[in-house]
Amino acid sequence: MKMALVHDWLTTLAGAEKVLEAIYELYPSPIYTLIKDENKLKASVFEKADIRTSFIQKFPNAKTKYRNYLPFFPLAIEQFDLAEYDVVISSSHAVAKGVITNSNQVHICYCHTPIRYAWDLYHKYLEETGLSRGVRGFIAKIILHYIRVWDYTTVNRVDYFVANSKYVARRIRKIYRRESTVIYPPVDVSKFEVYTRKGDFYLTVSRLVPYKKIDLIVEAFAKMPDKKLIVIGDGPELGKIRKKAGKNVEILGYQPFEVLREYMRSAKAFIFAAEEDFGIVPVEAQACGTPVIAYRRGGVTESVIDGKTGIFFKEQTVDSLVEAIKTFEKLEDKFDPLEIRKNAERFSKDKFKTEFKRFVEEKLEEYFC
Repeated sequence: MKMALVHDWLTTLAGAEKVLEAIYELYPSPIYTLIKDENKLKASVFEKADIRTSFIQKFPNAKTKYRNYLPFFPLAIEQFDLAEYDVVISSSHAVAKGVITNSNQVHICYCHTPIRYAWDLYHKYLEETGLSRGVRGFIAKIILHYIRVWDYTTVNRVDYFVANSKYVARRIRKIYRRESTVIYPPVDVSKFEVYTRKGDFYLTVSRLVPYKKIDLIVEAFAKMPDKKLIVIGDGPELGKIRKKAGKNVEILGYQPFEVLREYMRSAKAFIFAAEEDFGIVPVEAQACGTPVIAYRRGGVTESVIDGKTGIFFKEQTVDSLVEAIKTFEKLEDKFDPLEIRKNAERFSKDKFKTEFKRFVEEKLEEYFC
């Protein structure tokens, strides 16, 4: 059977792209995407892939300012002519699931999330981006309303949904009124090693954007000057976070993988304050035998075992996080790095490939036979 893969955009190599990479390794096929940045794809599995982009690729600054062209996304994704393929697999967190297929094709969507800024993060997104009022805000609300309507009307273009966590499966059921099968995203645990002798510092690794709540973590450590925090990552919030950091907080910005891995192996604990659909980085920390202190919402509740591979805090507040860190230090000696690593292996890349391939084969047989 001829197969095509569809992905929202290839301008970075983050969690969604790791899923696409594993799917591409299973089914090396043409990849259709709105925009690609060749420089970001160097030395990756996508460097020599057959990648076909939309008309947005030709727009000014499309590789870096692609979000400015959001109103064009639905039209652009619908212009891909996929009629020659028997099977379409979309990897979607925005509009990829909206490609047009016909009754002789099967469309399987690996859904990272329904469009967060159009649905459950709508009001929060408008507030954090300064678009909750004024003329620009009014225009943004009209655009997001249009995106929401379009997103819902494209649900039935998908024959089978796969969710990246039970948390996302609930959101698919709530927003799209569709059932889905949960297959956790691949984490390349083989790239990480257990280190049993931990250092005397805490670690957080993230893109520095508002919803990741790195500022909350930094503020918590301002209340605990005797404890050290390392922050690795870059993004638009970098300046704001630097201003909030005390002498006990070291902000390293972007670091190559080898440096990041060394800090992750040596950290006393990894701190995760975001509400994520799944959260690959907390699993990578556990692959190093490093316990995780995480906000008790989202997909991380499915990858961290409370009291065994980490602990949770109940609210996205400084006081709640401070209390969790104090609780962790009382229980610190009870966390076994080898057991923590064993838990991370549940999310290996090999396991993802096995489960996803089995799912695809079952659905193709069901659909075509």
